Amino acid sequence: MASDMGPKWFFIVLFSFFAGVRAIGQTTCVTFQPSSSTFPVVSKGQAAPIFISADDWPGVQRAAVDFANDIRSVTNVKPVLSNVSAATTSGTPAKPSLPIIVGTLGKSSLINKIVNETGLDVSGVQGKWEAFMATTVKNPLPGVASAYVIIGADKRGTIFALYDHSEQFGVSPWYWSVLFTILVRFADVPTTKHAELFVSPAGCSHGSPTVKYRGIFLNDEQPALQNWAMEKFTNGTGAALTGSPFNHFFYTKLFELMLRIKANYLWPAMWSSAFALDDSQNQLLADLYGIVMGTSHQEPMMRSTPVEFSLVGKGTWDYTTNADNIKEYWLEGAERAKPYESVYALGMRGFGDLPLSETTNIGLLQQVISDQTDILKQVYGNDTDVSTIPQIWTLYQEVEGYYDDGMRVPDYVTLLWADDTWGNVRRYPVENERNRTGGAGVYYHVDLVGPPRDYKWITSTQISKVFEQMSIAVERDATRLWVLNVGDLKPYERETEFFINYGWNASSWAQRDFDLSADVSKTVVDIVANLTRLNARRKPEMLNSTTYSLINYREAEGVLAKWNQLEQASTKIYNSLSSAMKPAFFQLLISAGLNNLRASQARISANDLGNQVSQLFDEDFDLETQYHTMLDGKWDHMMDQTHVGYYYWQQPMANTMPMVTRVQSKKQALAGVMRIAPEGTLGAWPGDNPNQCSQGYNCPPPSLSLDNFAPFGNRFVDVGAGGPVPFTFTASSNASWVKLSVTHGSISPTAPEQRVFVSADWNQLPAGVSNAVITFTATASKQPSLAVPVMFSATKSSVPSGFKGAVEGAGVISIEAAHASRNNSVAGVTWKELPGFGRTLSGVTPWPRSGNNGANFTAGTGPSLEYDFYNFNTIGGKGQIKVTALVSPSLNANGVDRPLAIAVQVDNQAPAPNYFIPPSIPGGVPTAWGGDDGWVANSIISVVTNVSGISPGAHTLKIFMIEPAVVIQKIVIGKSPFSLPSHFLTTLAALDTGGLQPSYLGPPESVIIH
Repeated sequence: MASDMGPKWFFIVLFSFFAGVRAIGQTTCVTFQPSSSTFPVVSKGQAAPIFISADDWPGVQRAAVDFANDIRSVTNVKPVLSNVSAATTSGTPAKPSLPIIVGTLGKSSLINKIVNETGLDVSGVQGKWEAFMATTVKNPLPGVASAYVIIGADKRGTIFALYDHSEQFGVSPWYWSVLFTILVRFADVPTTKHAELFVSPAGCSHGSPTVKYRGIFLNDEQPALQNWAMEKFTNGTGAALTGSPFNHFFYTKLFELMLRIKANYLWPAMWSSAFALDDSQNQLLADLYGIVMGTSHQEPMMRSTPVEFSLVGKGTWDYTTNADNIKEYWLEGAERAKPYESVYALGMRGFGDLPLSETTNIGLLQQVISDQTDILKQVYGNDTDVSTIPQIWTLYQEVEGYYDDGMRVPDYVTLLWADDTWGNVRRYPVENERNRTGGAGVYYHVDLVGPPRDYKWITSTQISKVFEQMSIAVERDATRLWVLNVGDLKPYERETEFFINYGWNASSWAQRDFDLSADVSKTVVDIVANLTRLNARRKPEMLNSTTYSLINYREAEGVLAKWNQLEQASTKIYNSLSSAMKPAFFQLLISAGLNNLRASQARISANDLGNQVSQLFDEDFDLETQYHTMLDGKWDHMMDQTHVGYYYWQQPMANTMPMVTRVQSKKQALAGVMRIAPEGTLGAWPGDNPNQCSQGYNCPPPSLSLDNFAPFGNRFVDVGAGGPVPFTFTASSNASWVKLSVTHGSISPTAPEQRVFVSADWNQLPAGVSNAVITFTATASKQPSLAVPVMFSATKSSVPSGFKGAVEGAGVISIEAAHASRNNSVAGVTWKELPGFGRTLSGVTPWPRSGNNGANFTAGTGPSLEYDFYNFNTIGGKGQIKVTALVSPSLNANGVDRPLAIAVQVDNQAPAPNYFIPPSIPGGVPTAWGGDDGWVANSIISVVTNVSGISPGAHTLKIFMIEPAVVIQKIVIGKSPFSLPSHFLTTLAALDTGGLQPSYLGPPESVIIH
């Protein structure tokens, strides 16, 4: 089970997408050096011939051709592929090289002959879904001394065995594609070259996969995928009835890719397409290749609704008034699909993926499913047990509400639970639902068109989040069918391969060798982890110029610095940064925010930022163009998606540059040549400014404060130009303990800003508060002298000798959840770190994912995390603090009677339980889920506990598990103002003791004494 693997998976999965020599989840059977026992695939310029039986599945024979070509792509030596009859060995050379023999058990007469005559033990795979084995066999055929025999238990078992070996040889599943959208230098050079290939005599084997059906859904495919396919796979004209470009030339490329990554199931593109109507070969070739076809949650009975019904249906899509015509429509779909391997979607939604009308009732929907069952019986014949025909009922949004209200389907129908479209699974099967013969599965999104905002431009889903949610699906037996909404597919290769491979082998997929040095691998891990973290903090489509604080915790500047570091690291290794990262986009938004701020402060540097915004807006388009023209336009249109200037949930019709403001640089500011803008304020001095004080005029001088446990260790003051006149400035203090990074400088229209950092020599200071004045004096030709004082206070505190833990700094205590002082296990359940998870560092969650054998704990009895902390203040000096645990926005997926919860305890006070996900209407989500400032928009839920009776000093915070599947990212302890927006913190636990300031990610982690 997934619990055996532990959270080390995250670093391993990041490695696993770089030039591997071993397929994900498989034992190694390929080597590149000979030994006395290895079997030569290619040695000394000679390739082992490949034998296959003509009576094997066409899809196996086609994959065998790929297998031979893969060997050639790695070694430049192509093996001979031959059909060999089981009845005679006349097809084999008189003195053959040692061959590779490929076939399907029970289908290939060649394999059957070898098994029967050699006594080869195939019990490990026989009758097992998609299983395979490979081994060296002595004297398998007359005149053949030894052969490497690859045997699949069924059609796809054989196909997967071949592609598994190919990947171990060094052929990427994405060989035709750009390997990732992160690092484009990998494009079209994915195959690792080797002169020789060998396999171990024991070969490779794999049992049945964890998840039976592992699929993808091409959705929201316009504009990128559709425009690209039109250019690459048509002559400019799409399908006759729909204009769709998704013909068999497109789909066969996709089918091969899917099989190479161990996918076997597809919901085809449907918004302006009709899979079976667009190209008569689509359905036939899917079956030939070995792909099981289905249709999405809104497309019952193998018909592409609404497009197909609009073309060939009769009447309206209303079962209360048009049932006969709709049943005829479904009957034709079932008859068309009967010859092929299919999974039938049951039920009914409104036209265009909308809920049915308000008059719809459970009785009507149960009649729909009863009629669909009768259609299947009619098509497949009464002698066919209808329970053997794969069927799903997708519990998507309001359909889940029907289930909650008591609607049921036959036991053999798979219940396909859905996420909330933002990567949070709404429900998993509870214990009494896990013995259904149809089982359960999950429909999951990494792409969306819908509220609170579309997200389909670039990858913004953390693999760590996908793992966290799907590992629960494994533990709770939702493993019959998984399908991933991949949108255009192109930006989501990494997430797609992880999702499918985890479904292929949830227990050991993470074991893989890599073709990278340790140092480079670590850098690659950091690049990928930081990319997905930066994008997932808040979907790019939801960002604006003030998302990240422009004045507190150096947040906006810190985010830009992270993007710049990411760009530099990528460029250093690969000499290229793909448009998937788009740092220009993020810098564009933050620069626009800083432009508006500085304009309000009468700083002419606002103009430079305005110019930068315009340049970055153009650069954003240039990156898109670069992506579309690389490799001779191979991926033209794949970045067509608009992404700048969202006004509501739907995509903008054009990218729109953020608003900028300009300052008249030719005219002097009324207050003089110099502008002083201290850290942490929107105000600027001298002169009047509405952000200086509540009155807005005659405000006192600015002030700065610092304490010796503040995380940054200093504060800053920006000295800026207030007009066209150049000036020099000096910075001085009346106290010797004040340390200034700059004591003098020059400001001009061409160099309009200089930052001065202020710190303290703590060795000179006594305990308590010390005050000083820092004076900034400007001197300019023909201008009066201008001096601005800044009040500076420094607070020196101390903790007792021997104390270990987090210390209050700047009025707050902030702790990454993984940095617990102690981790206490109960009943075999402990808290585990999910590395790279969340917005800042990681997450922690009870492990195993099912918790206390599926049960919960009462408050204060479960496994706990302890955090030692030292505070100097309380709220208003009245002994109160706020503990805010920042948790991931999961839902009550263990049933309405088991809402997510934790318990919080400080010292020996009674543990306080907090059930932080309120109930919602059946099929709905809590009110706080949505909106521009909701849980999923902010990627966080703030779980607040008020604690009283706290004095300054050393304390211990305990967080107890009540329910499994909670993921805590960060903790903040302090006296949080209620006026802060809900997204003011990050993935941490935090204690606010009075100084917490508004920001998106929250305060940086406090000083921790070890």
